[in-house]
Amino acid sequence: MTLSMTAFASRRGTHEDRSWAWDLRGVNARGLDLRLRVPDSVPGLEAAARAAISARLARGAVTLSLKLGRDGGAASLSLDATQLDRVLGALHRIEERAAATGHALAPATAADILATRGVIATKEAEDDAELLPALMADLETLLDEFVTMRASEGAALERLIEGQLSEIARLVDAAAEAAEARRDEARTALREALARVMAEVEADEARVAQELALLAVKQDVTEEIDRLRTHVAAARALLAEGKPVGRRLDFLAQEFNREANTLCSKAQSKALTALGLELKAAIEQMREQIQNVE
Repeated sequence: MTLSMTAFASRRGTHEDRSWAWDLRGVNARGLDLRLRVPDSVPGLEAAARAAISARLARGAVTLSLKLGRDGGAASLSLDATQLDRVLGALHRIEERAAATGHALAPATAADILATRGVIATKEAEDDAELLPALMADLETLLDEFVTMRASEGAALERLIEGQLSEIARLVDAAAEAAEARRDEARTALREALARVMAEVEADEARVAQELALLAVKQDVTEEIDRLRTHVAAARALLAEGKPVGRRLDFLAQEFNREANTLCSKAQSKALTALGLELKAAIEQMREQIQNVE
C-alpha cells in the first residue's frame, strides 16, 4: 500500500466535565518532522504522543495540536490565601496613610478585594493529569483516521505514478525504434565522413576508420535505453512493496533523469531528440508526484 505524506484528521472528545479537540495535519518532508502543540498541564502527553506518531509514520512534516476545555465553561475557583494576606496588608497601610494625611476613603468591600488580581485563581488544570489515558486512546483513533486518509491519497498517487511509468515506457520504446532507424543513417554519414577525410588529407585509413568507429560507439544509446527500461521495472517493483519507498523512488527518479539527459546529448537526430525531451518532461512530472510518497 502506497501512502501519501499529505493528510488531515480531527476529532473531538470528552471525559467527565473536560472536553478536547485534536487537529492533525501532514505534508511532505525529507524525514519525519513532528511539531506538537499540546497543553503542559497533562504530564507525559507530549512524549507519549510523539512516540505514538513515530510508531505509525515514517516520513512527513506532521503537526499535532490539542485544545482542552471544560464543559459549560465552569471552572473551579480557589482562594489564594497568601495573595489575600498581601492585599489586606496593603489595604491596611493605605487606610493608615490616608487617615494620617487627612483623606477619607470609602470602605473596601469583600467584592473589591476578591476582584484584585491573583486573589481568586481558576483551577482548570487541577485534574488534567487524569486525562492522559483518555487522550491517548483518542489519539490512536485519530491516527487511524489520519493513516486511512494517507492510504486513500497514496492510492491516487500510485495510479498517477503508474500512468506516468507507462508513458515513460512508451517513450523509451519509441526512442529505441528511433535509434534503430537512425543506425543506417549514422552508418552512411560515417562512411561519407571517412571518404571526405581520405580525399582531402593523407591519413591512415585504418586509423581514421577506428576513430569513426569510436565516434559511433559514443553516439550509441543502447545502454541508456536498457537502463531506462530497468528503471521502469524497478519503480514498479518498489510501488508493489507496500512499504515506505518514497526516498528510493526519489533517488530512482534522479537516475531516470540522468539517462534521459545522456540520451538527448547522444541523439544526433531530430526525432530522437524530440523523444528525449518528452521523456524528460514525463520524468519530471513523475518526480513531482513521488515527492508526496512516504
